[in-house]
Amino acid sequence: MQKNEMLAYLNEREGVLNLAPVFVPRRFGSAGHRLRLHPDDYFPLGTARGSIKERWFSSVISAMNGPDAAEDEGMSYVNIDGKTRIALRDFVDTLGAALIGNYIHETYGTWPMYSKFFDYEGPLFHHLHPGFEDAARVGKNGKPEAYYYPPQMNNYPGKSPHTYFGFDPGVTRAQVRERLAGYTQRDIRITELSRAYRIELGTGWYTPPGVMHAPGSYLTYEPQWNSDVNSVFENIADGEIYGRDFLTENLPPEDRDDMDKVMALLDWDKNVDPRYRQHYFRPPLTITSNAEYTERWIAYGNHYIAAKELSVEPGQTAVIRDETAYGCIVVQGWGSLQGTDCAAAVMLRYGGLSQDEFFVSAGRAEQGLTVTNRSGCEPLVMLKHFPYHPAVPAHSEE
Repeated sequence: MQKNEMLAYLNEREGVLNLAPVFVPRRFGSAGHRLRLHPDDYFPLGTARGSIKERWFSSVISAMNGPDAAEDEGMSYVNIDGKTRIALRDFVDTLGAALIGNYIHETYGTWPMYSKFFDYEGPLFHHLHPGFEDAARVGKNGKPEAYYYPPQMNNYPGKSPHTYFGFDPGVTRAQVRERLAGYTQRDIRITELSRAYRIELGTGWYTPPGVMHAPGSYLTYEPQWNSDVNSVFENIADGEIYGRDFLTENLPPEDRDDMDKVMALLDWDKNVDPRYRQHYFRPPLTITSNAEYTERWIAYGNHYIAAKELSVEPGQTAVIRDETAYGCIVVQGWGSLQGTDCAAAVMLRYGGLSQDEFFVSAGRAEQGLTVTNRSGCEPLVMLKHFPYHPAVPAHSEE
């Protein structure tokens, strides 16, 4: 499509783009089977690539998934007519501010975040995402991320429904370093130095770069910055062994044997914060609640990413305004968004289409998105992810 054709298509769709589902395999861990994907489709790329454990939303970047991954693995595509698909990145690059708004386009030059469903049956390894300076040394972005645990997607808790964050305030750098020294010789059991919090559905957390975390086994909605980069500090997790390359692969080659460089990836003060829960736990904050709809902040209190949950009551219509473009995923119910049919998925096929994921242009968001719930008995629930929102609240510890 040429620019004029893309703009005409966007206007024809009244600023609402339907995105095709994007499923991402991982070679580690066990699938949680809560992505509403057909049971036959969890190994669509072969067993060597691992099972499907993630679904990505509004993504203009590819997954860091090894040499066998396709160049566009993890990237979102716009469903044009049921047959033709065009990368969301092409829409962003071509339309610029006409799609994502002046502020985001001028500040970042692209759509700077994505979100995902993270779906593992067991606990993930204790790891961190490098900060922006450290990630830039290997040509990547730092990665702040937020978590929210949607009840609609969590029919069972998995094997380990609690998440480790950071280290106990009494832990020293020397103790962490001593554990890492045994990375290839023994089970270093690094979470013995950490703190775990039982996951509470309908709440979430914010995790800054440089902070250790071992996510638990509930399906998690994760708005995050444009990055797929980490450093794994736990060498054996849920019975799986991780080689030293998992610890050092996102350091420059000349630094990979230098334990000081590995330790420098940690934001130490945040990792041993004695008030970690007070600073980073995110209960929902209600914005509006009336007979037609309820909207709540579910990711907030940081400078990078934000998210809302919108719930429209049965048989109701609401006009929802936001000051910026956003991606969204419908997790319950059915109806329409600005006249475009929408419905939560029941069973998806790998490579198929859906009516549950959308990208809403800045212009449509500012004018107002008309959301109609056509169900007579259940709410229409949608999760919305933003890289920037002028109304996002700061975090209060009260």
